[in-house]
Amino acid sequence: MKYKFSGPTPGILLGMDPRLPSELNPPLGRFLVLLDKWNRTHALTALPPGDRREELLLDAAALLPSLALLPAGAKVADLGTGMGCPAVVLALARPDLQVMGVDASTKKLAFLRQVALELPVPNLKAVHGRLEDLPALGADWGTAKALAPLPSLLGWWERHGKPEAPFFALKGPDWETESLPPGWIAIPHPYALPTRGKRVMVELRRDRSAG
Repeated sequence: MKYKFSGPTPGILLGMDPRLPSELNPPLGRFLVLLDKWNRTHALTALPPGDRREELLLDAAALLPSLALLPAGAKVADLGTGMGCPAVVLALARPDLQVMGVDASTKKLAFLRQVALELPVPNLKAVHGRLEDLPALGADWGTAKALAPLPSLLGWWERHGKPEAPFFALKGPDWETESLPPGWIAIPHPYALPTRGKRVMVELRRDRSAG
């Protein structure tokens, strides 16, 4: 499959494995405690407790450098956020942004609302609904983790992102087996997690050279 690739985006650090800012450790610790408590009753995740920090939180840190160019007040949308991953990490790292965690699961968004209240994360908003049915979110920046193939993701993003807004898909190393819709450029940013292996943050932007 042929992709059109572009060079590195200014302001994004490449070739670095993700790191969580040390100042986020206390609230993220509270997040894991709350998740463990809720998971006993609501079965939010099948991940063992020992894997949750790396898979849910450290993995989200791969996105943090890409937030650098966003101005205060910008809208960030995490599509299919589930328990708030990566939305919680993004909102804590940039409290000046409006972060929306979007999902169709009522129980997972109930957990996310509790997270926003208890951590607290006042700039995090839970948005309930199906992506194809929700009114346009008008987001400036978007992401999704392990949600759907690229054509579906970009179809949803056409609805919810502003015309020039980039989208960042957290994928496995086999992401190139997915088709890329016409009019888009894919910019892969590979990284690795300590025990859970290789990953790729696929930066997706509209192809301005397309006629």
